[in-house]
Amino acid sequence: MLVNMKEILDDASSGGYAVGGFNCSSLESALAAVRASEALGMPFILQFAPVHEQYLAFDVAAPLMLQLARAAKTPVAVHLDHGGSVEWCLRALASGFTSVMFDGSALPFEENAATTAAVARTAHALGASVEAELGSMPHNYNGEMGDYRPEDFYTKPDRAAEFVEKTGVDALAISFGTVHGIYKTAPKLSLDVVRSVRDATGALPLVMHGGSGLSDADYRDAVASGIRKVNYYTYGALAGGSAVADLAARTPAGSLHFHDVAVAATDAIRADVERVMRLLAPGGAKRA
Repeated sequence: MLVNMKEILDDASSGGYAVGGFNCSSLESALAAVRASEALGMPFILQFAPVHEQYLAFDVAAPLMLQLARAAKTPVAVHLDHGGSVEWCLRALASGFTSVMFDGSALPFEENAATTAAVARTAHALGASVEAELGSMPHNYNGEMGDYRPEDFYTKPDRAAEFVEKTGVDALAISFGTVHGIYKTAPKLSLDVVRSVRDATGALPLVMHGGSGLSDADYRDAVASGIRKVNYYTYGALAGGSAVADLAARTPAGSLHFHDVAVAATDAIRADVERVMRLLAPGGAKRA
């Protein structure tokens, strides 16, 4: 069933668990997340990131995602991930998305807050929810990132409180030691940042981006500290790729069908998504 992201996150806050945000870059990745959700009876957030338009055009992805969400047996929010402009957010809202993220984390604080507030007013008037980001999140998609100091990117609790008051957002993505993409070394998360921001923002649902590649303990500790939404994509895509590579290695030359490739990738991503969902809500997700 298609729902507003705020509904899902409010239930997560009440239940003390987190919900996964899984990106749709193909039919297979979307089907995998829906099937995992239904198998476990857990809600989730189906996301589209503009960076994935090179794989699947938004105008194709949007109706596909909305139809899958409406037909799902579990609550599913359809969300724009990392909308880098007001235009992207309006485009998603016009398509029927129930949530959008305006990512102004690279902007000066006041500009980020003012633009986020404008997006929030429009989204709320349409019955949709809004996520924003405060604190810069480094990325390492292709292993190009060199040495860096995680603390240089941390979200500051006092600024987070001011930002939330000025914008009226429903969820806030924060920086506390994760990165986008593949980790070169084991990440070191500052859970003190999570707890401090949670306390400063009145227990607003907090979001962890760069959720791939963490240990089981990292997930559990982040959730216990106040994270209520975890974005996850890269390592699920790698799981799908590994399954396809294994299938190709086991299949005689000239007899590998693409539909078998699609099934193998979908099944592997689904298994990985189920694993993450269990970690985020170990006792199951109960609706309030």
